[in-house]
Amino acid sequence: MDAYYNCMQLKNRRVKILTHDGQQYQGVIVNVDQQNVYLRPDQKSASTSAFTPYGYGYAYNPLITLSLFTLLAIALI
Repeated sequence: MDAYYNCMQLKNRRVKILTHDGQQYQGVIVNVDQQNVYLRPDQKSASTSAFTPYGYGYAYNPLITLSLFTLLAIALI
């Protein structure tokens, strides 16, 4: 439950998350439930073109779902 409350306090903030298996993730926590944290990853590169393969103005915003049980550390960045 500690991971749940920590993630709730950091909701809508940029964080770096380290998991038990050594994976690192950076992004903004957009949601938290009793089992998962939902992270919008940082953009690697911003496109300056108005044309996208899916039409004008389309924005692809993936979310990463991480189990709260795999979290080892969370830090603000």
